Amino acid sequence: MSPEDLVRDHTIYSCVMGSRAFGLATQDSDTDRRGVFVAPTPLFWRFEKPPTHVEGPAPEQFGWELERFCELALRADPNILECLHSPLVEYADDTGRELLSLRGAFLSRQVHDRFTRYALSQRRKLDADVRAHGAPRWKHAMHLLRLLTSCRDLLRTGELGVDVGDGRERLLAVRRGEVPWPEAESWMARLAAQTEEAAARSPLPPEPDRARMEDFVVRVRRASALREAGPLEPCPYAGGARGLARDRDVRRR
Repeated sequence: MSPEDLVRDHTIYSCVMGSRAFGLATQDSDTDRRGVFVAPTPLFWRFEKPPTHVEGPAPEQFGWELERFCELALRADPNILECLHSPLVEYADDTGRELLSLRGAFLSRQVHDRFTRYALSQRRKLDADVRAHGAPRWKHAMHLLRLLTSCRDLLRTGELGVDVGDGRERLLAVRRGEVPWPEAESWMARLAAQTEEAAARSPLPPEPDRARMEDFVVRVRRASALREAGPLEPCPYAGGARGLARDRDVRRR
């Protein structure tokens, strides 16, 4: 079974992410597809394990194996949490729908630290661009403002919103370079301060519900073992496979 077959035949959830999910798409925007697949349990009985990530098989498509996806979500990875809350769901089977029903178990006040650290790394890149070129990459500035807004609102309400809604036009003005950099900087500073204030009184629990998600993964693994145990095929992963992704986070486009 190739990595591409894992995505084609064992996906439990897929959605559109990026600018289209954020409500920030323009005529030239790509369609970024993200998904979760469940590698059949018998593949884990080999020395060579199935991949944790797969790129493709379609352009701009990326999938995570369920266990890796849940691990990243429990760490409050922004890309993963937003994937679970995309308004553009393309497919979900029974297991995928259960995963969606459990997405609140991943949310906790830990999002403040993780989102903030990610935001700071992006801000450093913007500042380096300003020093080198006199201006930031405006698309990246737009997405940083979107992320900070999302984090603030999540900490305030306990709910993660992906579509920017009424904020679309102002954010697109940033992308077009119509907002002076000092004004964008001031906006970022206000959002950071509001996020700190929201974290202190957030309705979110201190930690995610790890036990609940571990129970889910174990049940999925057990069901797969009972359904698919049988003669093992030759291992396809030795020597590498086209489309196999290294164990890394997906960066926002």
